[in-house]
Amino acid sequence: MTGRIICAGLGPGDPDLISVRSDRAIRGARHVAYFRKAGRQGQARRIVEGMLPADATEYAMEYPVTTELPFDSPGYNALLSGFYDSWAAKLQALSQAGQDVVVLCEGDPFFYGSFMHLYVRLKDLAPVEVIPGIPGMVGCWNATGQPITWGDDVLTVLMGTLPEDELTRHMQTADALAIMKTGRNLPRVRRALEAAGRLGDAWLVERGTMPDQRMVPLAGVDAEDCPYFAIVLVHGHGRRPVAEGVE
Repeated sequence: MTGRIICAGLGPGDPDLISVRSDRAIRGARHVAYFRKAGRQGQARRIVEGMLPADATEYAMEYPVTTELPFDSPGYNALLSGFYDSWAAKLQALSQAGQDVVVLCEGDPFFYGSFMHLYVRLKDLAPVEVIPGIPGMVGCWNATGQPITWGDDVLTVLMGTLPEDELTRHMQTADALAIMKTGRNLPRVRRALEAAGRLGDAWLVERGTMPDQRMVPLAGVDAEDCPYFAIVLVHGHGRRPVAEGVE
C-alpha cells in the first residue's frame, strides 16, 4: 500500500480558523512534517499545539538559510533547491513504505506556501492531497474591521522583496493593496507607499488573528520596527451604494 502525502492548510494563525478537513487530518496524523527556522518551534507547529496525537512522529524541516543570503543569489537558490530535493525524497520514502504523512502549512498551501516546492517534486511520484486554508492576508484584513475591496476595486498582492520602483509603480495603479514578505523589507515598502501617495492609508498587521496580534497605522511605525510575521494593507474605497442619510 502506498501512503499519502497530505498538506493541511492551517489558515491565518488562529486554530479556530483551521478547516474541519485539516483538523481531522491533523488529529489523526501518525507522521507530521512542518517547516521551521533552525532552533525555532516554527509557526505551523505552534498553531497545532495540543492537536497532534501523543504517538505522532514529527519531522522538523529546518530551512538551511532564511535571510542570511540574498534571496536571488545563486547560493541561496542552491541551498533551498537541495533542501526541497532532500525532503521530497524523505516524504516519498515514507509514502512508499505505506505511511500517510501530514505536512503543515500556514495560510493556503498554494498561495506562496513553501509546500508548493515539495508539491512540484512529488506530484508525479506519490499520492499528494492538498487541503486549502484561509490565506493569512484574509485573516489580517478581517482583523482591521474594514472591507478590503468595494464594488469594482482591484486588489493587488505585492511582495516586499520587489525593487522599490516596481513597488511604487504597482501601488500607484492599484485600488487596494496587500503587501507580503515585509520583515526587513518594511523600510523599502514604506518609502514606496510614501512615493505613491498611499502611506497615510496603510496599516501594518502583525500576527493577524493570533493572541498577540498588533495592528497600527504604518505611518506611525518606527523605521527599525520590522516584524517578520506581518503584512501591510491598504483598503480600497471603490463604488458602493450610499446608505440613506449617509453622505
